[in-house]
Amino acid sequence: MQLSAKWSALVVFSIPVALAVEGLAQARSPRPHLRPRPVLAAPLAPVALPPVEAPATASSCAIPEDAQPIDTSLPDRVVGSGSPASCTGQAVIDAVALGGKIRFNCGPEPVVIELDRPAKVFNDASDDVVIDGGDLVTLSGGGATRILYMNTCDPEQHWTTSHCDDQPTPRLTVQNLTLANGNSSADSLNDGGGAIWARGGRLKVIHSRFYNNSCVDSGPDVAGAAIRAFSQYQNLPLYVVGSTFGGAEGLGNVCSNGGGIGSIEVNWTIIDSVFSYNRAVGFGGNPAAQGTPGGGSGGAIYNDGETMTLSLCNTRVENNQVREFGSGIFFVSNNHQGTLQLQDSLISGNTGGEWNVQPGVSMHEDTAFIASGSTLR
Repeated sequence: MQLSAKWSALVVFSIPVALAVEGLAQARSPRPHLRPRPVLAAPLAPVALPPVEAPATASSCAIPEDAQPIDTSLPDRVVGSGSPASCTGQAVIDAVALGGKIRFNCGPEPVVIELDRPAKVFNDASDDVVIDGGDLVTLSGGGATRILYMNTCDPEQHWTTSHCDDQPTPRLTVQNLTLANGNSSADSLNDGGGAIWARGGRLKVIHSRFYNNSCVDSGPDVAGAAIRAFSQYQNLPLYVVGSTFGGAEGLGNVCSNGGGIGSIEVNWTIIDSVFSYNRAVGFGGNPAAQGTPGGGSGGAIYNDGETMTLSLCNTRVENNQVREFGSGIFFVSNNHQGTLQLQDSLISGNTGGEWNVQPGVSMHEDTAFIASGSTLR
């Protein structure tokens, strides 16, 4: 929900409200003087993946039509011919390049498919690219490569309009899929997004899991160990529904900023999801303090830009960690316009850093904050 300008300078609590706010910190400048910081543990090494969890339980959150899963019962492409060995990284790369609805036939048991380079969406291949893992497939970057890449402004992926930063297609949907051990550190041009990097068109994530993804560990602007997003069509929201980022010790995602997700001027609607054990390990903030490489904000979520909305419903943000600001959520609108909205959500146990205007949340005091049925502590 985007509030009008006259409301943007208010901190709003809906009535009735069941909001427990504990230990409210005094607002501080997001650019304090430089001082020593505790050193966080080294980035996580690849670990064995847990079993695929059951779909999210029912909640009170309304799921918009645009955020519903895509019917893939009649796929355009099928990766594999019935055995794990038939499901290769190259087959995934080829299927994503062609687009359409993609399913997998890798046998009845869970399978991990390792890629040696990103699967890239071609902007003129198909209006819709839907990757449905059927709750059996993990796509892995092997700790060495990003997993998925979509960029409407990349000429190598074929320009299709004169306004690449605001075009309706391609629409990339990731559903019933696990993305693990993606690593975008080698990409110095399009940084962040260890699992998914998406610019233009639209991205949607449904009932998916992000484990142990990473990007570079320092820098003021790099963000989003799991997802890095820009330029969603007409500023429509990027939906994340029933998905897990981290979820347990040893499975968290790690980046300079935005241990889970990171974006610039993107509106997010996040429903029935979990962000836990993710880390922002940079040091020095943004802009970087003198003598530092910068970064270290947004343990779970790093939302930067102007006039944007971050909406969480029935979502847990807990046990994430930072070195600078926003131990759970960094939501900083440069023009102070926009809204952070929490409904039936929990922000708890996030640690490190400072300038927490709300517990676990760094934001400008005069940017709208709406919370109902939520706990921050």
